Amino acid sequence: MNNATFIHPLALIDEGARVGAGSRVWAFAHIVKGAVVGRDCNICDHTFIEGKATVGDRVTIKCGVYLWDGVTLEDDVHVGPCATFTNDRRPRSKKYAAEWQKTMVRTGASIGAHATILPGLTIGRWAMIGAGAVITHSVPDFALVLGNPARFVSWLCKCGLKLPSGEQKLIACACGKQYRLEGGKALSEVVNESQ
Repeated sequence: MNNATFIHPLALIDEGARVGAGSRVWAFAHIVKGAVVGRDCNICDHTFIEGKATVGDRVTIKCGVYLWDGVTLEDDVHVGPCATFTNDRRPRSKKYAAEWQKTMVRTGASIGAHATILPGLTIGRWAMIGAGAVITHSVPDFALVLGNPARFVSWLCKCGLKLPSGEQKLIACACGKQYRLEGGKALSEVVNESQ
């Protein structure tokens, strides 16, 4: 692992913004005072991270993504090109909220290109948002959602493969990981304690 932080000469990092060791910030990215970017991240060209946004470790933010105040990306999140986050459900010109709505993207989640995430929602751990999807409700852990408005399609493994559907409570992925389906609405990983 390389602990050197790379900041492209055409990137703008405001004094008071924090960028973790090993992260790379590319041309025309702007990270505002107060923003936090973790370790080993890749912040691509033409991105904007506002001062009350937080980015965890090992996060990839592709070109043309803007993180507004109130957006938190936990560790190992992938955000595809031109994905859109919002922080105000009732925007008006020159009218500013006392506090911006919070959006949480949990560990390992992936957001496809041009997806739109409405404010005040949570994208669950290892969930996957399809390209162009419009997220109007929170997304559970390990769920794949597609469309406008986005709808549940299937459960996914951490490796990204679709899990077999059916009524079974214990689901195995081709990669060897196992999951427990609870009430048909929540999936949790079964951890082998001998490992």
